[in-house]
Amino acid sequence: MKIIVLSDTHSSPLPAALVREIAGADMVVHAGDFADIGFYRQLEAMKDVRAVYGNMDGMALRECLPKQTVFECEGVRIGLVHGEGSPVGMVDRLARQFKDQGVKIVVFGHSHEPYNETLGGIIFFNPGSPTDKIRAPYLSYGVLELKDGKVKAKIVRLG
Repeated sequence: MKIIVLSDTHSSPLPAALVREIAGADMVVHAGDFADIGFYRQLEAMKDVRAVYGNMDGMALRECLPKQTVFECEGVRIGLVHGEGSPVGMVDRLARQFKDQGVKIVVFGHSHEPYNETLGGIIFFNPGSPTDKIRAPYLSYGVLELKDGKVKAKIVRLG
């Protein structure tokens, strides 16, 4: 299973190369900050989407998406949340937040900074942003490949 992972898209048009990648994927996971429900609906029309709302998302998105969720694909439990507060200490806060939930991956956003590290047997994965590099050195998105309970996680640099 191939999953495209996005966050912090802020209603900006996605790069054409990323749209092509989404077309070839099985699912899209979005860690919030769509900023517009129309953008979320566009993604839904393209693929199966798992998503949460972020701090920049209004009531329309907050009424249809959770703040945090855990779901399973290919035998892998995935925790999904936008994140909040300072990027400093974010992973520690997320580790506590998803403790005892049996997740193998925690997908998050908020900082716009790509992150892909395994700590305590859990992959902490922030795809960065494909449309806004406010604190990041480049635009990016993520790809998760899941098969038989195994995970390959990579950050894809745009441009």
